[in-house]
Parts: sequence; structure tokens; C-alpha cells
Amino acid sequence: MPPRNIRILVADDHAVIRKGLCLVLGQEPDFEVVGEAGTGADAYNMCFDLVPDVCLLDWRMPRMDGFEASRLIRRDIAMTRTLIITAASLDDCPLDQLEWTNGLIHKDTTPATLIHAIRTVAAGENYFGPHVTQTLLQRNKEKARAVELPQLSQREQEILMLMATPATYREIANQLILSESTVRTYVKRIFAKLDQPNRTQAVMTALRHGLIELDP
Repeated sequence: MPPRNIRILVADDHAVIRKGLCLVLGQEPDFEVVGEAGTGADAYNMCFDLVPDVCLLDWRMPRMDGFEASRLIRRDIAMTRTLIITAASLDDCPLDQLEWTNGLIHKDTTPATLIHAIRTVAAGENYFGPHVTQTLLQRNKEKARAVELPQLSQREQEILMLMATPATYREIANQLILSESTVRTYVKRIFAKLDQPNRTQAVMTALRHGLIELDP
């Protein structure tokens, strides 16, 4: 039996952009655009009926922005994962609300990167591009607090550095010549040591406290 297509709902209040996104995504043989919405509220309501695998949401939309729609979708529709797409400067973006979504990508990205982000999110992982982690680094340097955290092993630090990139756990495993299950075991230890529930929060904590540094 062939693998099931990734079902996608596209939400953007600009019709030209929305149609363009649908056109690009519709060219992928394993993507199925099941609907489109012009507001965050419409996207939220449509997810109940369509239950897409991924809801691609513009940040700034009328009648509910993308982050709020994402929060409600993740709360009420467990089968649907969300990816925020925005043309706004990340300096204006509410990055403290990243826990409300499974990913964030900028509209100036390439179609190939957008497609990779959707596949990553649909596979159950989060996707936050390098521009997001760099912005987090700058913000968190200003808010760093002296909190003593458990020491990480060299291998845990290596994995945590790669967790701050868009690489999937399988890609991290291949790069470090480890099995994916071994990488996931290390990830669980990192979550426990940093007292964080997910990859995004663990990376944010590590950046905030100087446990890892990203190349400029």
C-alpha cells in the first residue's frame, strides 16, 4: 500500500499569496491541499471538518492571528500540526508563543525549504529555521539569568547543538554515526536535565544560559 498523502490546509488573508502557496504545494506528488482559508478563525473551524495533517498559517490575519489559531488547533484537534509562515520581521514576532506551534518559517524562504519544513512537521517533529534560532539567541542574551543547570556531557552538547538546527533526529543520527533511537535517548536525557518538555524549549534554555553557542 503506498504511503498516505500529507493533507494540508493553507491559511493566508492575501488571496494571491494563498493561491501561490496552494499552487507550489499542489505540485508535490505526496501533498494534497485539502482547503484554504482567509482568516485564522476560518482555518480553526475548517480543521474540525477537514482534519489536515498540517495547517500552514500566516501570522497576521484578521479575526484571529496565526499563533492564536495554532494554539486552539493544537488544543482541540490533536491530529493536526501547525506551521506558521510570516513576512514580518522576527523582531516583531511573538517568539514567546513558539510553544503554540510546531514550526515557524519566513516567507522569503525557498519553495524547497518550505516543502522540507512541511514534511518535517508532518513527520511529528518541529521546524524552526536558522533565522529563528539566531533571533532567539540575541533576545535571550539580553535576558539571561544566572541559574545553575546540570552539566551536559560532550555528546549531549553535540546533539543539543544540532537540535538548534532544522535537522531531524534521523539526520542528527546520520551525522553523528549513531542510531536514531540512541539520539532520541540522549534527547530525553537533555529534556530531563534542562527540565524542558520539548526540543524548542530545550534549545531556548540552552541558548539563554550559554550551554551552546551558534555560529553567526
